[in-house]
Amino acid sequence: MSDQFWNQVKSKYRFGELIHGRVEHHAPFGIFIDIGDDAVRGIVQITDFVDSGDMTPEMYPDLGSPIGAVVVGYTEDDRNQVWLSVKPSVLQKALVHLKVPATSERS
Repeated sequence: MSDQFWNQVKSKYRFGELIHGRVEHHAPFGIFIDIGDDAVRGIVQITDFVDSGDMTPEMYPDLGSPIGAVVVGYTEDDRNQVWLSVKPSVLQKALVHLKVPATSERS
């Protein structure tokens, strides 16, 4: 695909943004998400489900179920995939934007 195509995809599905879709397919390596776009589809790899512990395909959400996930990358080839994560730590960062106070030295 062209750079123009991927620039459009990246502006529509921005890195770190929470998007919603429906689980459309299970695979041994993850799930595919229908994100309502004929040009691209979402993918959550099995390593992007849990922060710690083991994830197995038996634990995947049901086909057709709604899912919210955070954009973490892109497969810029003919697969046209938006990489997504549902790890709790990644979702937390997308949902709650914390302001970290600047450190200052006290005299």
